[in-house]
Amino acid sequence: MIRFERAGFRYAEEAAPVLAEVDLEIDEGELCLVVGRTGTGKSTLLRAVNGLVPHFTGGIWSGRLTVAGRDTRDHAPRDLADVVGYVGQDPRAGFVTDLVEEELAYGMESLGLAPAVMRRRVEETLDLLGLEAVRDRPLATLSGGQAQRVAIGSVLAAHPRVLVLDEPTSALDPVGAEDVLAILQRLVHDLGLTVVLAEHRLERVVHLADSVVLLPGGGRPVAYGPAGTIMGDSPVAPPVVRLGQAAGWSPLPLSVRDARRAAAPLRARLTVAPSGRPGTGAGSAVAAVRGLAVRYGTVTALRSVDLAVSRGEVVALMGRNGAGKSSLLSALVGLVRPASGRVEVLGAVPHELRARAMVRHAGLVPQEPADLLYADTVAAECRAADRDMAAPEGTCRALFDRLLPDVAGDLHPRDLSEGGRLCLALAVILTGRPPLVLLDEPTRGLDYAAKARLVEIVRELTEAGHAVVIATHDVELAAEVATRAVVIADGEVVADGPTEEVLVSSPAFAPQMSKIFAPLPLLTVAQATAALRDPS
Repeated sequence: MIRFERAGFRYAEEAAPVLAEVDLEIDEGELCLVVGRTGTGKSTLLRAVNGLVPHFTGGIWSGRLTVAGRDTRDHAPRDLADVVGYVGQDPRAGFVTDLVEEELAYGMESLGLAPAVMRRRVEETLDLLGLEAVRDRPLATLSGGQAQRVAIGSVLAAHPRVLVLDEPTSALDPVGAEDVLAILQRLVHDLGLTVVLAEHRLERVVHLADSVVLLPGGGRPVAYGPAGTIMGDSPVAPPVVRLGQAAGWSPLPLSVRDARRAAAPLRARLTVAPSGRPGTGAGSAVAAVRGLAVRYGTVTALRSVDLAVSRGEVVALMGRNGAGKSSLLSALVGLVRPASGRVEVLGAVPHELRARAMVRHAGLVPQEPADLLYADTVAAECRAADRDMAAPEGTCRALFDRLLPDVAGDLHPRDLSEGGRLCLALAVILTGRPPLVLLDEPTRGLDYAAKARLVEIVRELTEAGHAVVIATHDVELAAEVATRAVVIADGEVVADGPTEEVLVSSPAFAPQMSKIFAPLPLLTVAQATAALRDPS
């Protein structure tokens, strides 16, 4: 179905190759996972499948790529639209209409399908992705996860033979991600659809993959083969694989089910979880929320929320898409005015402060990091952050380099990957070292190495007395760094307590280690490997 023959690509004559000597074939009805560190060319490879590379991006293409027998050098994206459906990292960037139902129908209209066929497929897609409740909603009012589902539905409705997805679950809560992946698996198994996807949260999808493409970067050869074989040597791997490597299990487990079976003898001997979970004791209050309600027109996003955040805490805000997590962060930084109740940060009311004063109290990295970036180059963005925050020259660039090393300063922020833009926005906010740091889905687009560096920075902040609140669907991040977990549902706080207590007791938000070793409160690979060394 998809064949790369010694394919290579570089964005300019003098640039280093992004892809080099890619030689592989993805069969029809296969679910192929593309993995690699941030910046190794995953998005470039995916965009090549539907012709965006090089027809839209420009650059120098070598070798040959065919999809369903069509050579992508001779077929632009419009000529492949009936064969390949593509959803990029930013689903909103691909929207062309105003309403959910219209967006689902637009692609089929472009292909000239009959109205009766379009109507039936729209209804099928709404049911398939659980979008019936928002069918008449403006796209601008959707949460990030809802927007992702609509983007997937808009290409599925056209019934393509190949579906290409760039981080399809990055904006989805764990349950929503499982639903979408189950749908993709059914399409592969029952309808013979070929699915090629890139995903940084490998714990969600690697056990479903028939094959894996590993992009090592640096112009090195691409590896391709069965998931179990490739993941054994992959520099990026989910917690379950890292546990299997540490334990010496063979075959290497890719799913919680396989790891739980392998861990059964050990689990029977364990009695007490190892101590020493990272975290700093909470200090004085930084923020206080009392009886908070937030409304957008007739829609109530938050109701009667009480929350206190203290210095040295890392609070993970969790909950399904649309629960109100982003609205709470927006209230803490003054972007929304409470309908009732009160919000205070260091004694000040956020929405009453000017922006320049607010950044000295709290800093927010939003879900769309590009909203914070306005300069023409990475270097200029970093210089502006140093200047605006009155920080020593080079502060922002040093933070950015820790999160994402070796990025050229003359690169435009829009040319960074989604993860790269997030790293830059995070560096901009952290340059001011605000007492309250607010992160909205900060690991979207980040590989495991970048996530580990983020964890280090968050721990340094809390040790220095900052408070950090992270709205996240990434349960592994919460398990790794949060000292406290708060679950929001339908605009209300339904759980608030130590991370171990909240996550272990939740089937939806439990990390992989917790599922493998339940009922023991083991949350991270570090804790699990410590248990392997000393099972008593």
